[in-house]
Amino acid sequence: MARKRTPLSRRRLPPGKLVIATHNPGKLAEISVLVAPFGMETQSAGDLGLIEPEEDGATFLDNVRIKAHAAARAANLPALADDSGLCVAALDGQPGIYSARWAGPRKDFRIAMERVQLALGDSLDRRATFVCWLALAWPDGHEEVFEGMVRGTLTWPPRGERGFGYDPIFIPEGYDITFGEMDPDAKHAISHRAVAFNKLVAACLRPEGT
Repeated sequence: MARKRTPLSRRRLPPGKLVIATHNPGKLAEISVLVAPFGMETQSAGDLGLIEPEEDGATFLDNVRIKAHAAARAANLPALADDSGLCVAALDGQPGIYSARWAGPRKDFRIAMERVQLALGDSLDRRATFVCWLALAWPDGHEEVFEGMVRGTLTWPPRGERGFGYDPIFIPEGYDITFGEMDPDAKHAISHRAVAFNKLVAACLRPEGT
């Protein structure tokens, strides 16, 4: 388990090169937008030809640490990893850490969304939560970790062509449109990834030039 630290003991990340530990273009684009104001030059693990580590952890936190440390060691650069997924109340939290696997080997999230809908069947309980853990790791083994989540409900059929993953079936609390229909800037302001990222910013990042 990651050691808890006070804000004063957090390690700051200066502007420079940052590896985004993903092979997912949609996730790379979303995270790159978030770190851009902090002078970060981002490259994905996929762009660098890094092998995806086996995500054999039992939790989001386990898996995000695996990815961040593997990328930081391989690239000899700070690395930021995201592990996120959709947790559906009526499915006992599934697909959870297996959210990407539900999309199959081709990462086809149309299949994943259909699997969720089929598993729910006639259930009236459509509550769901998007969960995100971020891990920022350095080549020397240091890490900082942050959690974010956003609650909402699921809809069917999918709506919207924006975002990625399960976004077209997820309606966040307080809205009547899905993440797939939402303007990207609006989604970035309220998403589970944004919540975790805001914690990371407060602890580890400073706007460029400050």
